[in-house]
Amino acid sequence: MKKKILSAAAAVVMALTAAGCGNEAAVDTLKDTGKIHVVCTTFPAYDWVKQMAGSHADEYSITYLLGSGADLHSFQPSAADMAAISNCDLFVCVGGESEAWVDDALKEPENKDMHVIELMEVLGDGRFVEEEKEGMQAEEEEEEGGEEDEIEYDEHVWMSLTNADKFCAAITDELSVIDAGHKADYEANYETYSKSLAELNLSFRDLFDGISDEKAKTLVVADRFPLRYFVEDYGLDYYAAFVGCSAETEASFETITFLAGKLDELGLDHLFVIEGSDHKIADAVIEATAEKNAEIVEINSIQSVTSEQAKENGITYLSLMQKNYDAVKGALT
Repeated sequence: MKKKILSAAAAVVMALTAAGCGNEAAVDTLKDTGKIHVVCTTFPAYDWVKQMAGSHADEYSITYLLGSGADLHSFQPSAADMAAISNCDLFVCVGGESEAWVDDALKEPENKDMHVIELMEVLGDGRFVEEEKEGMQAEEEEEEGGEEDEIEYDEHVWMSLTNADKFCAAITDELSVIDAGHKADYEANYETYSKSLAELNLSFRDLFDGISDEKAKTLVVADRFPLRYFVEDYGLDYYAAFVGCSAETEASFETITFLAGKLDELGLDHLFVIEGSDHKIADAVIEATAEKNAEIVEINSIQSVTSEQAKENGITYLSLMQKNYDAVKGALT
């Protein structure tokens, strides 16, 4: 079976190379026939697989599909990406509406023994519906009478350290089946990493528990809001310009004045944005406040890390969540 799969993969590589088609990393994955092949759609999953593999990471070929910096909500896989998925040993995806293409990718895989982890499925009833809070600007399609009754789950499940532990446990279980000879090592790697997640989780809890002013436990975000799982973990309130998966980039006058009013009402001297923001909305909100001196604080949603950044700068899921802790602590204390 293994030889047949590798032969099929080799044929795909030749076809894709001849056509000059698709993701180079995905093509390289198929060429590396001596390793365990893993394909991940998001950076957190990509990093978790590496962390759980630990000292055995060199025995893996791990493809990070969004490694070019593509957005999860608009990404469409290339032929090379689809081939890499079809032939991989483990595929880790979010499994939300943005990855509707996954169903087609998994219909008739070359590797019939492929293992699949859908993060949303791992959460089960722990998923949250994407929430439209007071002051949020609705997307245009909804304003024009789009399908509002369809349930849309918030896909940014990795922004919870509690969820991250569950996902790493699931990855460990699958690696232990795929490569049973190193099961003890994978389980030891998980135990070590789980402790690091728990320590940072406790730091966040201590931070918020130590704040007596309930108003200060409200995040005002002049951006879209991929932090639903984060605020639910710590019992925080929030207001934002757009929902988490919104494609909107221009905030209305009403949205700007609403957020400015919330800063004034709550007496906050900081305003949050998501990484990559040009600060235009944030600047407009601050200009509309009474004091006009709020500080802009960036939170990283860990969804736009490129493969190059991860390799050159040593960026990891934990390093970015630690950076978020430092940013939030600096703003609130």
